[in-house]
Amino acid sequence: MSYIVTFYNNSIEFFKTRLNKISAETLGWLANIALHAATIPSLLALMTGITDKSPSLDVVLMLWFSLALLFFRSVLLKDLLNIVTISVGFMVQAVFLVLIFFK
Repeated sequence: MSYIVTFYNNSIEFFKTRLNKISAETLGWLANIALHAATIPSLLALMTGITDKSPSLDVVLMLWFSLALLFFRSVLLKDLLNIVTISVGFMVQAVFLVLIFFK
């Protein structure tokens, strides 16, 4: 039982001291990755033949539009990490779409 209390106290101390160091830029970068990863499971399922339903066009277009806006924001702010992250994500998704289209 004392191990659980020690773990709990250490966890609380960790979150009090370290969690406030996460910056807004880090959370924005993680949001970019989450947006890119939103369509990956359905594209992989389509590529492997698990399903024959492609992701709906409106969802994909809204995701790409929001990522394009974030890309232009990053260009204006000269935020190189987000520029690279969004560019690589677009390339990976484009490769998946090419693989599906030319299957």
